Amino acid sequence: MNRLPNIDKYRKKYAVSPLRPLLVASVAGVEQAVVIPALAESASLFRTLACIAANPSGELGRTLLVCVVNNHRPTIAAEEEIRDNQVTLTILKELIDGRKPSVAGPAVLKGDLERIAGSSLRLGCIDASSTDAEIPDRDGGVGTARKIGMDAALAVLSGRGPGGGVICCLDADTLVMENYLAAVYAHFSKTDDPAAVAGYAHQKPADPGLLAASCCYEIFLRAYVMGLAFAGSPYAFHAIGSTMSCTAEAYAAVRGMNRRTAAEDFHFLDKLAKLRKVGHIGTTTVFPSSRPSDRVPFGTGQRMRRFANGGTDEYRLHDSRIFAVLREWLAGMEADPDRGTEAILTAARKIHPDLKAYLDLSRFAIDWPVIRRNCPDAEHLRRQFHVWFDGLKTLRLVHHLSRSAFPPVPMFAGLKGLLDRMGEAIPSIAGIPAGIPESDVQFRILEELRFRFPES
Repeated sequence: MNRLPNIDKYRKKYAVSPLRPLLVASVAGVEQAVVIPALAESASLFRTLACIAANPSGELGRTLLVCVVNNHRPTIAAEEEIRDNQVTLTILKELIDGRKPSVAGPAVLKGDLERIAGSSLRLGCIDASSTDAEIPDRDGGVGTARKIGMDAALAVLSGRGPGGGVICCLDADTLVMENYLAAVYAHFSKTDDPAAVAGYAHQKPADPGLLAASCCYEIFLRAYVMGLAFAGSPYAFHAIGSTMSCTAEAYAAVRGMNRRTAAEDFHFLDKLAKLRKVGHIGTTTVFPSSRPSDRVPFGTGQRMRRFANGGTDEYRLHDSRIFAVLREWLAGMEADPDRGTEAILTAARKIHPDLKAYLDLSRFAIDWPVIRRNCPDAEHLRRQFHVWFDGLKTLRLVHHLSRSAFPPVPMFAGLKGLLDRMGEAIPSIAGIPAGIPESDVQFRILEELRFRFPES
């Protein structure tokens, strides 16, 4: 199958240039690619690859793993990161060439390398680490690394597979199930979703302090998406990089991955959701790491580090009344979008004065007449409303209402309040006393949330 026009246009106008060489044995028959950025990940990457290598050989046969080993130039990147990357590149090149890796390491690394070498895993790597191949100074980190790999995957797929081929994102410290590749491929074979997110569960740390930090952060993430789902938002999905996948056509349609240092996953999925709904792959689970990190200004690693430092009270959730305001706002626009600006703003003020204030700040009065004028019917108007009131505007409204009207509430009381508002309950939270429960109780609550609300 020839590449589709959208894909050709993207590669000519928006792809990374110059395209770095992809070191790979063969790309024949590839219909799916998994892109993994790696910065100083020699201790984690090969465990992830060994995990993927445990998938069935048929799935491995149509899937290419693209590892993007990346760093900035030496004046910006740490020397130890560059050294670690060179070790990773050496091992990857030996595996791709079919040679036994010569790098010495612990027994667990040797075991992982043996599993990779003995499998049908199709491995490729891109050197964005060595001299003159580094990530440009002006570019961010993980967003640019993902883009380099996803652009390379787009070229390899050549229109083969569902939606022109499937492109998945993983992180170098994320583990997967043995049905991961099959579940993702099957989802896009059976739906017309432009993108999807897999189920996830952070790896359980052995250390009680890290366990509490991990539970706290994941409960926070899940409560936010539960609130969005309760409100009826089309942006009620998790934006976690290692859960993402999309079709090649959709990737090209949104002009590819952005180059952000952080939140690249949020902004990428936000664009994809404007094409059609972002699906949920509930038949498999990925397991992101819970390790503390200071590489990016927010996200799992930074939140874990901040929790460990104890500088702020992390056990807080958005007040569920915020999602009630959002629900009423979205329901009104869904029921009757074809109204003038003043009528909509008057209705917004009745829902809550701070909703109206936020719409004023967001230039609704300027944008809405233009949107309304260019939509031929109510259905198009509804769609364009959700393009305008996207995931980012939704998040900003939640933050605005948190500052102006409904301050954050204690986590476990807030979670119970949200569940009550949804008409739901989970056993572990029903009888806990006020305050913060022990980490084992927190983990039990989290497991119940994972089971009861898998899409949240």
